[in-house]
Amino acid sequence: MQEAQKNAKKLKISLCLNHLRRSGGMLLILFLSLAVMVILAFLLSKNPERTLGFFFLGPIQNTYYFGNMINSAIPLIFGGLGISIALQGNTFNLGGEGQIYLGAFVATILAISLSFLGIFGGIIAFLVAALISGLVAAISALLKTKWQTSELITTFLISNAIILVVNYLVTGPFLDPETNLQSTRKIPDVLRMTPILAPSNLSSALFFAIFAVVFVYVFLYKTLTGYEIRITGINEEFAKYGGINVTKNKILPMFLSGMFFGIAGAFSIYGTYYATIKEFSTGMGWNSFAVALIARSKPQNIIPSAIFFAWIGSGARLAMQFSDITFEVSLIVQSVVFFLVSSSVLQNIFKQKRVKI
Repeated sequence: MQEAQKNAKKLKISLCLNHLRRSGGMLLILFLSLAVMVILAFLLSKNPERTLGFFFLGPIQNTYYFGNMINSAIPLIFGGLGISIALQGNTFNLGGEGQIYLGAFVATILAISLSFLGIFGGIIAFLVAALISGLVAAISALLKTKWQTSELITTFLISNAIILVVNYLVTGPFLDPETNLQSTRKIPDVLRMTPILAPSNLSSALFFAIFAVVFVYVFLYKTLTGYEIRITGINEEFAKYGGINVTKNKILPMFLSGMFFGIAGAFSIYGTYYATIKEFSTGMGWNSFAVALIARSKPQNIIPSAIFFAWIGSGARLAMQFSDITFEVSLIVQSVVFFLVSSSVLQNIFKQKRVKI
């Protein structure tokens, strides 16, 4: 009995140490990424102290900048959740850009078309947008289960095709002739999310994002379906041996992943843009992927990861406005984060030999 208790204690200690090592590796990656920003500021700016001041502190210096930063994190939260669900099932959705764009466009057009239904029309538009984006992602999972087609390729190619089609629709048949922007008409005022921290763009969509994090956590870790998705992602053969429907649990995570990207697009319209602007979602899909990787596919880590990425983008925009560097600096920093976080080299720095029990 005492030996069993000792072994259990050793196991807990081992798990805690492994968690700390993984966290240490991730913190090192984030530190190195920010160090790149510091180096670039000293290389490219005539006043690096001013540049770094706006980059690091600008997003929190007043409610306007802070609200806009949090608002830009909202689609990354939904996208990060979508990627996390897919990764938990050992599937990869690289079509986030197109799925967000498609969800936004569908939500916009249906919200305008169903405006006579008021808020109910907006709800229908929202649900249809999420459903269509989910079905688009599920196509790749279906191809994978039927013919072993790589979902990395199919999601990416389908996404690129969707972007081209939506671009044509936005700038062609559904172009708003009363604006100089390449965008659709705006949705009715009644469907727009309630503003928070005016005059920033932050809206009540934030509360839905927080609820979505809780929902995904409960779904993955407290329900039978979530358990089956995770087991299938860990070991398909074991899942088959346990009587789990592997095909279903390959398609379902991709469908849910696409749905969350579609939700990100819909909330971008209802809470921020109020119309589908040509290629407004550029970068959201890839940044969502990086957010999920930083969070290690854990829903509870998605919010801080999304805020971190939003902080980089917001800080770079302010540094561009009030100093002498360009916004591309933020793209460099984000690219470094994406590269390092997807590499196994730095993440394995803190790994040691397993403790023998």
